[in-house]
Amino acid sequence: MRVFVAGLAVLVVLTLGACGGSTKTVTIVTQSVPDTASNSTTTTSTASPTATSSTATSSTESSSTPTSTTTSTSSGPNPCRASGLALSFLGGQGATGHGELGFALRNVGTQSCGTVGFPGVLFLDRAGAALPTDSTRTTHDFFGSLPAAPLVIAPGGSASFRLGVTHGISSTAGCTTAYGLQVIPPNDTATLRVSMPQGEYECRTATVSPLVPGESAFP
Repeated sequence: MRVFVAGLAVLVVLTLGACGGSTKTVTIVTQSVPDTASNSTTTTSTASPTATSSTATSSTESSSTPTSTTTSTSSGPNPCRASGLALSFLGGQGATGHGELGFALRNVGTQSCGTVGFPGVLFLDRAGAALPTDSTRTTHDFFGSLPAAPLVIAPGGSASFRLGVTHGISSTAGCTTAYGLQVIPPNDTATLRVSMPQGEYECRTATVSPLVPGESAFP
């Protein structure tokens, strides 16, 4: 530790060789000045932890910055809805008391859509009124097997299904002629309708196949 001197009196006696030989006394007071170098060192030492703290804060902010990462969450195309589909009648044929009716759902939208499973069906009379319809969903009917599998229908593409109906000699239910069909696509609640201009004989009960690619449900 430095010791500061409050004041130092220096007496300087000057003898001037002039006429009369006068003597003049001059008093000089010197005040000590604080050692700024020492204070500067102390200040620098005190400021050093601040710099270290700033560095640590900067490091923390850097590590907490989220990394830009893109994760794919694609789950395939949107479901096929009635609003983007057109229903058509592919035709009918029958043998040994059984009839087969084919129908297709075409994607009239601008994007692919996905579907899987069985449509809901309802027979209609000539005026478009509902007829009694008792349908059974199956992957194996009188005409063979059709597996149920997820489908992607491209714009302009189709998926099809078939109905198996019984004719009079094989049925104990009331029989009539249907002139139209109402369909609800799988996983939807909206309906589509199509006419069968020549009429198709049916006896209330029907088997319904799952949707399959293209028009392969009906030969």
